[in-house]
Amino acid sequence: MTQKRPGVGERGSRLAVRSVAGQVFVLQLAIVLLLVLAAAAGLAWQARLADVRSARERSRACAATLALAPSTAAALRSSSPTGKLQPVSVRAGRECGIDFVAVLDREGVRVSDPLPRLIGKRATGDFSRALAGQSYTEQFEGQPKDSVRAVAPVQDPDGRVTGLVTAGVDLATVSAKLDRELPWVGAGAAGALLLATLGAGLVSRRLNRQTRGLGPAEVTRMYEHHDAVLHAVREGVLVLDGDRRLVLANDEAHRLLRLPDHAQGQQTDDLRLEPGIAGLLSSGRSASDEVYAVGDRMLAVNQRPTGSDGGPAGSVTTLRDTTELREVAGQAQVAAQRLELLYTAGLRIGTTLDVVRTAEELTEVAVPRFADAATVDLLEPVIGGQEPLPGPSAAAVRRVALRFEGGAVPPLQPVDSSPSGPPLSGPRRADGNGGDGDAGDGGDSGDSRDGRDSGDAGDAGDAADLAESVLEPDLAAATDWRAADPERAERMLREGYHSLIMVPLRARGTVLGRACFWRRGRRAFQAEDLASAEELVTRTAVCVDNARRYAREHGLAVTLQRSLLPGGLPEQNAVSAAYRYLPARAGVGGDWFDVIPLPGARVALVVGDVVGHGLHAAATMGRLRTAVHNFSSLDLPPEELLAHLDELVTRIDQDPTLSPDTAAVTGATVLYAIYDPASGRCQFSGAGHPPPVLAYPDGTTAVLDAPENLPLGLGTSPFETRTLTLPEGSRLALYTNGLVQVRSRDLDERLEMLRTALSGTGQGPEETCGAVLEAMLPDRTGEDRDDIALLVAETRLLPSSRIARWEVPSDPEAVAPVRAACAARLVEWGLEEAAFTAELILSELITNAIRYGAPPVTVRLLCDRCLTCEVSDSSSTAPHLRRATTVDEGGRGLFLIAQLAQHWGTRYTAEGKTIWAELSLDGAPSEVPLV
Repeated sequence: MTQKRPGVGERGSRLAVRSVAGQVFVLQLAIVLLLVLAAAAGLAWQARLADVRSARERSRACAATLALAPSTAAALRSSSPTGKLQPVSVRAGRECGIDFVAVLDREGVRVSDPLPRLIGKRATGDFSRALAGQSYTEQFEGQPKDSVRAVAPVQDPDGRVTGLVTAGVDLATVSAKLDRELPWVGAGAAGALLLATLGAGLVSRRLNRQTRGLGPAEVTRMYEHHDAVLHAVREGVLVLDGDRRLVLANDEAHRLLRLPDHAQGQQTDDLRLEPGIAGLLSSGRSASDEVYAVGDRMLAVNQRPTGSDGGPAGSVTTLRDTTELREVAGQAQVAAQRLELLYTAGLRIGTTLDVVRTAEELTEVAVPRFADAATVDLLEPVIGGQEPLPGPSAAAVRRVALRFEGGAVPPLQPVDSSPSGPPLSGPRRADGNGGDGDAGDGGDSGDSRDGRDSGDAGDAGDAADLAESVLEPDLAAATDWRAADPERAERMLREGYHSLIMVPLRARGTVLGRACFWRRGRRAFQAEDLASAEELVTRTAVCVDNARRYAREHGLAVTLQRSLLPGGLPEQNAVSAAYRYLPARAGVGGDWFDVIPLPGARVALVVGDVVGHGLHAAATMGRLRTAVHNFSSLDLPPEELLAHLDELVTRIDQDPTLSPDTAAVTGATVLYAIYDPASGRCQFSGAGHPPPVLAYPDGTTAVLDAPENLPLGLGTSPFETRTLTLPEGSRLALYTNGLVQVRSRDLDERLEMLRTALSGTGQGPEETCGAVLEAMLPDRTGEDRDDIALLVAETRLLPSSRIARWEVPSDPEAVAPVRAACAARLVEWGLEEAAFTAELILSELITNAIRYGAPPVTVRLLCDRCLTCEVSDSSSTAPHLRRATTVDEGGRGLFLIAQLAQHWGTRYTAEGKTIWAELSLDGAPSEVPLV
């Protein structure tokens, strides 16, 4: 921050020598000092002259008096003149106040003298004039002292000069008197000098205030600038005092305001100015670039009050002629507003891939920046993400956005309405016969052609109608547009809506709908506004088309995903299950779940997740789910199934036929669990998946310690499996990471929340799913966009009365007793109709186990939704189904089993293998096929 130079630009600041006031003060001080010194010297000189003159007069008076005394002449004639004259002369000198009085004879010898030693000595000097009878005074220089003396002749009665009388004052005495007078002269001179200095200081201080401490060069420049302002500057300047009296007006101000020549010094009210600018000058308020009309000129006026820093009150006003720049400025302003509108549109339109939201963003940008009300109507196929039909007249129109400025709702048809009215015959520009827009709902479709509505037409007109923009600057002058709905149109006019622009939303040559803009509280739409509206709508149409295409693709992806997910849970008695699936907020995800019935009344519970979103993730999810179904049909244990699934993912990633743009499946996770209701055992294994959570019947919960295996496709070491026994009524929760992973919380904290949600007792799977989502979803934000799959299974146990088990000796003769025992048990279960078929299947299976397998051989019957016959042995030899020829003596057993049973297969265990066959409980087949 710069500091002001002392004495410059500040009232009352100290004087600076370089300032005008400082230089004037120094000059005044020098003149006063010289005058005082000259006056003092003159007074001293005059005092000395006066003292000398006084000495002369007193000396002459004394000498003359003594010379004229008769006794003096008599004493000179006597024999002892000294004795007579000495006392007289001494007394005369003392009485006359002079230094000496001496009486001389004609020869100039002293007869008497104040100094006795000089008596009898001749006095120096020329006394000829005195001897001639003349009295005179002189300044004597000589012995005994320099002095001012008077000489007077002493005459006898006859007039003859008999002697001389000298009287005088020593010059030393005169100087001593002057010395006593000089201090008073000096005191007077000092007093005069002090008073003169104070006066000069006061005058200079006032001058300093008036000149603001400026120096001569600055004052010169100031007057040059003042002259330039008055005569050369092409901007009017007015200076008014606190009484609103004109103090200064330059030539340009005189020209612009047409001021009279004698305007200076007059009040503003007396200048006969235009009312607007006169009011501004009289108010004295601040103004910045306010425009006033003065005659045929447009003046931009700036005004600032003065006196805030202690100076004189008033105001300074500048005037600039903007008449020629007005039109250019207006065009620049319109261009700037258009650029700002388009810039705002680029930022705020198309922020989402939602068709309706994009249309709403258009109205939010347009109102109130561009219009007082705006509507957007879209074709129904566009809203649904479909491609518009070739003829827009074949599709209905629906209003998706309406926005207006002000409190009163305009008489336009509301959002979600289907604007009705006959189609247009063809578009035309504003010509007084109508426009195009939204007149069918009180102007909601602009005007109509041939009495038909252009905007709220149910069929939206034909392609040509919507392909042209329409500008209607004066709705009141157009009559045809009111025909479709005269009452609503009149209400629009009464509300003050006076002009309309309708622009079709068109992208890639396809009409998607239309946008209508209305004005009422500002100037009517002009041609340049139509260009702005078209640019605005064109940008919006591209965003709407992108959103439409995204909606279509998203719909296809969602349809694909839904088709790949289970439509419902299969019927089985091992568990009571419920699920929840929440799709991703953006795109489709790769989460899935499954409940797969397995032989032996068992069930497989699967939850998987493919990292990423989109069609690729959904397709990959479908491939993995299909693979899990296929592998589970082989009745593989969890670790082997995951190993096959991992190998499949690796082959998919290495497939040379895949496009380079196809993302790898690496990142897919899965959790596979098998629950056996006959024993209550649950085997589970995971590949990079979150662990399951178990809720026991008493309400306690635990996060199960799942094996820490890596995700699929990484070629990891063999997968591990955990086995545990679950009490009946336990609830097992399997889920994807979208449920527990949010950005705002730690994973352990989210798992604890999940455990708390599962801890309630007396809840079924459906209630548990609802409680879990109610507890876990509130923490999710817009950034947590992953989809969620949740599967809750409540365990059941197969009653022991529905399970039968026999150990079979390794003897072919033991087949018949076991077969008979099985038939008896089937009769106990009320399955007499299936007994014959079961006997045949068991006979074949037991015989094969004894003949080709290894002891021990075990037979088990399970009665659930179907009858399962299982024969186990400790051999791992796999049976193979083949068709025996007519001459073969064997090889027909498995073929017979395949024909009699609904399903059959082999399951390998740690103890060997189990061959099983399932029979329907609806009854045995009517015929046994011959082999």
